[in-house]
Amino acid sequence: MKKHIVTLSTAAVLSSGLATSAMASTYTVKSGDSLSKIAHAHNTSIAKLKELNQLSSDVIHINQKLKVSESTSTPTPKTVTLQKTSTVSYSVKSGDTLIKIANHHGITLAELQDWNQLSGHLIYPGQKLVVSKSTNTTAIALPENDPLKTVEKATPKVPLSDTSYTVKKGDYLSLIASKYGVSVNDIKSANNLTSNTIYVGQKLKIAKAAGTQAEDTPALENADNKIATVISEAKKQIGVPYSWAGSSPSGFDCSGFVYYVFKKAGYQISRLSSSTYFDMGKKVTSPQPGDLVFFSPAENKKHLISHMGIYLGDRQFIHASSSKGVRISSLEETYYQKRFTGFRRL
Repeated sequence: MKKHIVTLSTAAVLSSGLATSAMASTYTVKSGDSLSKIAHAHNTSIAKLKELNQLSSDVIHINQKLKVSESTSTPTPKTVTLQKTSTVSYSVKSGDTLIKIANHHGITLAELQDWNQLSGHLIYPGQKLVVSKSTNTTAIALPENDPLKTVEKATPKVPLSDTSYTVKKGDYLSLIASKYGVSVNDIKSANNLTSNTIYVGQKLKIAKAAGTQAEDTPALENADNKIATVISEAKKQIGVPYSWAGSSPSGFDCSGFVYYVFKKAGYQISRLSSSTYFDMGKKVTSPQPGDLVFFSPAENKKHLISHMGIYLGDRQFIHASSSKGVRISSLEETYYQKRFTGFRRL
């Protein structure tokens, strides 16, 4: 019989005004860390971390001290940080192997060995192994009384001339909207559509918008182009077979597929498990094409993350299925409805 034990621990830390500059600007690498995860936690970029620490690659090691900020001034209280660590244990049964257990729980062999301090592959029935380990950090900003603090003002969109677009095979509203930097509702309103249904050869009016500052346009276009590239690269891999731990067009597993596609699109991303991508991603309630979608192994195991894919819009996502390889599926399918866990954005 499988036995799972979930343990949780939570700690709250108030950042202190008496803290030294070293505490504010350096970080000690822990087991399971990656440059991407550290950058996300400290609101910086991988490129900045590598520049501050003169790193020529993404390789880091446990207990390595990394600079995460250029600031040397004494900080003032700004945030309360809440940390929650969650682990799930599994009881080994006769016939189990480390690889079999890792595969079943959607983690890597290296993670399983590291979490349980195993130097070899020897295990025995009844032995309890940690098969899921995650730490969620939430920073709550304290009020700031700064009358000079600037507030970013949203620039209203002003309708200009319309562009006509002819629907092609494989198109759907959210993909077209993403390509032109408008919303699905904008397209539906401009074309008097009452649903998201479109057909090949249909001509759609695309309402352009003006009023955004010229200097913002390249950045917005670059972001849109990256997402379009992610989706394009993902669709190129349709039909590639499933391969456990695979991350190349000769075979993918779910996280390897995401890693490959985002790297091809120009993102700085590390090869991680689906559960780690879930932990490091930003929670999304209104998903956009290019966001990541996650699933649990069963309806009653929502605390585990075992599968992931790339959201395409209109409740569709593309993923490396263990049974059919890279394919497009719908969130409306019963199997995925029961196992859906949430969306995240890298």
